[in-house]
Amino acid sequence: MPIVFKALRPAAPPSAPAYDAAVNAARDPAFYRGGAVPDTMDGRFAMLATVVALVVLRLEADGDEGRAPSVALTEAFITDMDVQMREQGFDATLSKQVRSLVGSLASRVDRWRTLLATSGDWDEAVRASVYRNDMVADAALAATTEKLRQLVQSLAALPLDRVVAGTWAGIGAGIGAGVGA
Repeated sequence: MPIVFKALRPAAPPSAPAYDAAVNAARDPAFYRGGAVPDTMDGRFAMLATVVALVVLRLEADGDEGRAPSVALTEAFITDMDVQMREQGFDATLSKQVRSLVGSLASRVDRWRTLLATSGDWDEAVRASVYRNDMVADAALAATTEKLRQLVQSLAALPLDRVVAGTWAGIGAGIGAGVGA
């Protein structure tokens, strides 16, 4: 391809190592076993979107410094959802489907932002964000709620550069190997 045409192509979105860490955290088998998150495409999406929303809020907590990494994380999420939808054969309705998934992420960010700002009801937020208001056993809800609380607390304790670099993967009891991992 001639150089002039390469210059007209949009630049690749910035990579977001924090997104890889979010994917790994959302894949923790403990969420699906003890937390009874459905191990389905919808259940895995709900878990991923919830973790990404919490990481977005952590990045935003650093104000201007966290803005660009937050955008990069969101772009990585959108790119991944686009790829996943194409692999599932949604080409004909792709833009509508991806917009819907991005809207789901945005509503989770708003829900969690409100909860964290007001010290609201964690169980209610987890039920809506992860279980989509479906009935879930109290023990499973409590397990997922506790893991997400630990994630939020652990992310809050880390400096921005660690969050951006994705070196927080595995933090929180039951989510992995610990903060020093």
